[in-house]
Amino acid sequence: MITQEPTLNTSRLRLRLGKPSDIAEILRYYHDNSDYLQPFEPQRPDDFYTPDFWRNVLNARRNDFYAGQAVKLFIFSRTEPSQVMGTINLNTIIRGAFQGATLGYGLSAEHQGQGYMTEAGKAIVAYAFDNLNLHRVMANYMPHNHRSASVLKRLGFQIEGIARDYLFINGQWQDHVMTSLINPKWQMPEP
Repeated sequence: MITQEPTLNTSRLRLRLGKPSDIAEILRYYHDNSDYLQPFEPQRPDDFYTPDFWRNVLNARRNDFYAGQAVKLFIFSRTEPSQVMGTINLNTIIRGAFQGATLGYGLSAEHQGQGYMTEAGKAIVAYAFDNLNLHRVMANYMPHNHRSASVLKRLGFQIEGIARDYLFINGQWQDHVMTSLINPKWQMPEP
């Protein structure tokens, strides 16, 4: 049973759930990076850039967290603690015989190539394995997304294959390279 919302700190970053007081900054992040992120994300609903939309999203994310279904965090700079730099998520957490989740992430254009996503990835993988006791974290990327491939390689993810027409991204079905990382310290959960 999850009882406390995570705040994951690294040397340069703080990863946490969004709060209503973050909505203006969340909107700034998505607005400023809309062209950069568009090729890698699903199409956005018409009300995506409204405070009401994000109040509902943040509430749903908090509910998903407490239900043990997902951990969807924003990446903040430790030196500028109100600045949203990106997102990192453990999506579709499945227990039972699977004990896994899917990793997703995005980073602002201005923060690319500085090791931030690798740093955030290490923190959330450690949380997934050490705190949530997940056995497997999967991550998938489009074959032309070389930055994402490099991040996952640095994190130790292994390529498992190609999934054709895997996700509907930017208005079309996209192939994805499937990768995973296994928890070497996984423990059988107590009944």
